[in-house]
Formats: sequence, C-alpha cells, structure tokens
Amino acid sequence: MKKIRVMVVDDSLMFRTFLVSNLSKESNFEVVGFAINAMDAMNKIPLYKPDVLTLDIEMPGMTGLEFLKQMLPKYPLPVVLVSSLNVRVFDALSAGAVDFVRKPDNENNIKKNMFLSTLVGKINIAAQARVHLPTAEGFVIADGAVTRKSTSGNTGGWTPRPSNASSSFGASSSGTTAGGPPPVLSSSGVSVNDDMVLAIGASTGGTEAILAVMRQFPAKMPGIVITQHMPPGFTSMYAERLNRFCQMEVREAKHGDRLYPGLALLAPGGVQMRLVRMGSGYSVSCMGSDKVSGHCPSVDVLFDSVASIARDKAIGVILTGMGADGAAGLLRMRKNGAYTIGQDRESCVVYGMPMEAYKAGAVCTQASLLSIPSAVMAKLSKK
Repeated sequence: MKKIRVMVVDDSLMFRTFLVSNLSKESNFEVVGFAINAMDAMNKIPLYKPDVLTLDIEMPGMTGLEFLKQMLPKYPLPVVLVSSLNVRVFDALSAGAVDFVRKPDNENNIKKNMFLSTLVGKINIAAQARVHLPTAEGFVIADGAVTRKSTSGNTGGWTPRPSNASSSFGASSSGTTAGGPPPVLSSSGVSVNDDMVLAIGASTGGTEAILAVMRQFPAKMPGIVITQHMPPGFTSMYAERLNRFCQMEVREAKHGDRLYPGLALLAPGGVQMRLVRMGSGYSVSCMGSDKVSGHCPSVDVLFDSVASIARDKAIGVILTGMGADGAAGLLRMRKNGAYTIGQDRESCVVYGMPMEAYKAGAVCTQASLLSIPSAVMAKLSKK
C-alpha cells in the first residue's frame, strides 16, 4: 500500500522532534518533512507534497488558525490539530481541519504512548477524509475538486487530494458559514412533549456537523441528547460553543440531569451517557468509563438506551465519523419504532458510521447535512 506522506508543523523543537521520530516508526507513514512555523509550512507544502499535516495552533507570528484559513483554499490538505486544551481548536475545525488530538501535558510515558496511538489513528482517518473547505471568493467547487478562477498563486501543478475536497457545511470562527448560516426552521405545527426525544451521534467531522444541524432548530424542540467522540475537557467548551450559536439551550450533561423540551445535553468526554426514564419524561445517567464499540462516550451506548426507554417516541440521527459506533444502536432504535436518519456520503467528512448504519438497515432515510433538520422537523410535525 502507498504510504501516507505526513508533514509535522510545530514551533517547539523538542515536541517536533518527538513527533517526527515516533511517526517515522509507523510502517504506513512516511514523514516527508517538518516546518517550524506557519510561513515555513506554506513554503514547504508544495515541495514536500504531504497527504496529511499535523498542526500546532499556538505558534509565534501566524497562528495555526490563521494558517489554515490561508492554506486550505490553496492546498486542500487533511489537517490533524495537535494542541493543548484550547477553545481555538473549534475555530480551527470550523476553518477546515479534520480532527484534533490533545498534546500530552507531562512526561508520563503511558500518557505519551496513548497520545501517539490516538494521533496515529487520527492521521490514518484523515488520509481518507473529505476536506470541507470554507467557500471563498475566487474558488469554485466542481466535481469534488477545488479549482481557481484565476491563475494567481499557482501551486506548481500540484493539487493535493482533489477528489476529497468539498465545500464546507460548518460554521466559521464567527459562527457563520461563508454564505451566512441557514435560517432557523419554524416550529409551527410541531407538537413538543416531554416524552419525545432526539438522539444524535457523530465522530470525525462531527463538531461542525452537529453545529450545522443544531443551529437550524428552533428553541421549541423536544429534548436532545448528543454523543460526539471527544476527550474530557473539550466537551464542556464544545457545549458552550453550541449554546452560543443555537436557539436551544445546550450544556454538557451531568449525572441525573433532567431532559426537557428546549434543552440539549452533550455526553461528557470519558463518560458513558444513557437516557433514563424519569416520571413521564427523561433524565440522563453519566456513569462508567469503559469503552464500548471502541469509544467512551459511545454512540451505541446512547442509542441503545434511547431504543429501550423512548422506543417509538424517538428520532435518531447518525452523522459523519469513522468506524461503526452507533450502527447497532440505531438499528435497535429503528426496530423499536424510532424514526432514523443517516447523513449521506456527499456531505460527510468521513462516510463510515452512517454507511455502516445504512448497510445494517438501521436508517429510515438518508439526507444531506443541511437537509437533516428539515427531515427532523417534518417528522415532528407528523407526530
């Protein structure tokens, strides 16, 4: 198999050397070079022709976020962020980065090995991902490839991974897509009861996909439970981000939180979240750290609980992500009478989880990312 050409961008000599040395040991990687800052990276990309970049966010001069905004329209490369606990990670994901890994914060070898294992996995996934580019004047999206309207800024005849590039469905760091956010849908005709629940699951590319869906929902909605594969610490910041841009109240879930109309609860990183019956409505249980389907939190864990507790009073949505987490749980939801929606291939960063769910017969209907909210509202109106 062709090796994945990796380029490391980090201003720290010690950490850069650590990454280059360890990633070079992977049999399917070829570390083609490194850059010490954003400008160095911009100059070296057409020389090294990488398939995937690892990128630090906090760098002197031009930050990783500023670099992404300038680089991706010209070189639509999959980027894995390697960063400390930082809210700017989500701005960088909005700018087009595929995924992120938290830097190890001490010299503990076990944590370093866990970090490297996670990073290797995410680079492998990124190499297969569709790069969602914020639409910019001077660029058009045609047949999945990014082409320039003019010849200025020529890339020397090299266009990285053109078949995987597509327009962005997420939000920019200001919370708007390039053409402005889609309008909030009307809640007219929607009956909102305590016993209705919407469950959403996602992984790679999911932070922007969930935002794209959630920001179209009006405040008048059934309670929503969300599992996004994300490590501890980042889920609270992500919940705050969703809360800032959405009509509904969104917060990181705590054990025993009651779910009610107008509220969305996000599974905490490193903890399994389940739906629990509470009188005529619901609450959530946030307990257990064992991985299920390879993840904690796991989409399967959430969907299984919704299938058992809410049955036909539920709607399930599975979004972009690598692997099969959520497919079995969504199938149980459908068998128990829930309406289920899977994101389509064209709008996914990684068409893995929705594909596995579709192949298993768990999906009632497939829809593009920006069409999913309308499908949800149409089903709620019928109910």
